[in-house]
Amino acid sequence: MSRSWGWVGQYGMVIGLALLLGFVLSRVPLFQQTLVGTVGLPASAVARLFGEGVALVILWLLAHRAAQELPADRAGRTFLRTILRPLTTVMLIFLGYKTFWLQAATAFGSSGTMISHWLYVFGLLGATAWLTLAWVRNVGALTTFLEGRAPNRKSTDLGAGDEEQGDQALSDIDVASKRFDRTVALNHEQARPTFGRYRILKELGRGAMGVVYLGKDPTIHRFVAIKTMRLDQMDDPDEVKGIKERFFREAESTGRLMHPNIVTIYDAGEEEGVGYIAMERVDGMTLTSWCRRGNLLPLQRVVEIMAEVAEALDYAHRQGVVHRDIKPANIMVTTNGTVKVMDFGIARITSSKKTQTGTVMGSPSYMSPEQVSGAKVDGRSDIFSLGVVLFELLTGTAPFEAENVSAVLFKIAHEPHSSVRAVRPELPPGTETIVNRALHKEPLNRYQRARDLAQDLRKCHQSLSA
Repeated sequence: MSRSWGWVGQYGMVIGLALLLGFVLSRVPLFQQTLVGTVGLPASAVARLFGEGVALVILWLLAHRAAQELPADRAGRTFLRTILRPLTTVMLIFLGYKTFWLQAATAFGSSGTMISHWLYVFGLLGATAWLTLAWVRNVGALTTFLEGRAPNRKSTDLGAGDEEQGDQALSDIDVASKRFDRTVALNHEQARPTFGRYRILKELGRGAMGVVYLGKDPTIHRFVAIKTMRLDQMDDPDEVKGIKERFFREAESTGRLMHPNIVTIYDAGEEEGVGYIAMERVDGMTLTSWCRRGNLLPLQRVVEIMAEVAEALDYAHRQGVVHRDIKPANIMVTTNGTVKVMDFGIARITSSKKTQTGTVMGSPSYMSPEQVSGAKVDGRSDIFSLGVVLFELLTGTAPFEAENVSAVLFKIAHEPHSSVRAVRPELPPGTETIVNRALHKEPLNRYQRARDLAQDLRKCHQSLSA
């Protein structure tokens, strides 16, 4: 926190210096004896008001930057970043009025008093309406925060990088253990804070697959993220056997992937009906928060990120591994700027053996037409899904929008996607060409290899940099 938010102190220093300078100048006899002709106020009063005005402006800029720096987790931080600017505006209008109204009356008489009064009233009404609208539109995020549900921010790390902080997390184990029995089959309903050789330090979050924990390998003192999944919730023993076989087969295949832009899987196992995967711990932000208007990444950064993801997918496809669930929530930009693709094979692991043929696996909005129809998929399906992500990062909207999931799936299968340049006309033509090819409904007319997509994205990046 101190490293990433150190700029707060700099803003505070400027605010303090402005107030101090105004106060000091207001005490100088020369300033006290000199009148500013245009407003009829002593120079000491003008100096003090100038210092206070600068402090108020810097305070608003501080709130503005804080709102930009706060991560969007669709919970408490999303709510806070949304209301921070209007809330600060309300406060500054109130403080500004209390600061300046007397001087306005002195300088401009009754007309100045009336003008300042109405400016205050209308300004406060506008800022309050802004705050109310921001509050109402994001009340769901506040509810999520108050209910204590896991935020949308996807992380496989505590944000701490050393062993002492990891061991400190053991103090939370009593709390985690009380919830542990909802996920892990336990002897006498009592939590056991281990999976295989890994000590469970605390719960990090919950997702579609199961619970994610922070774990530690005591042998080599390495912290890992552990994702869990129940493997024994089927009545049919053959079905349970099939799920377990697929779980370990997918874990083995994805565990062979060694690429700088793919989260590394270290180990997989089973504890009393619960399968677990121990993987590289990373910390950062998923692309989800950058897929909406008003919070888009710069174009060059979007193209760069997508090129790295395409190269990672090409590597996986050449190893015979298809992701099947490419979406913004499964692509992370770490705190040091590295792009990481997560959850390879999860969609296939979580499908039941009974519905493996003709099943629909993946997140509806990011499915390829062949996924929607239940046909066999290959790497070109991942390319289509990546095209959807690219579209959202470029425009802040989805290429296929409808009122319900069924309508979205129908559009994916049968209707053309929206034009990126119709949504955002300032985009260069090359970006639309890339998106159109990636989102072609017929796999044969799509990019055949992810590296071809990556090459076009690299060329686009070079043209933008020129």
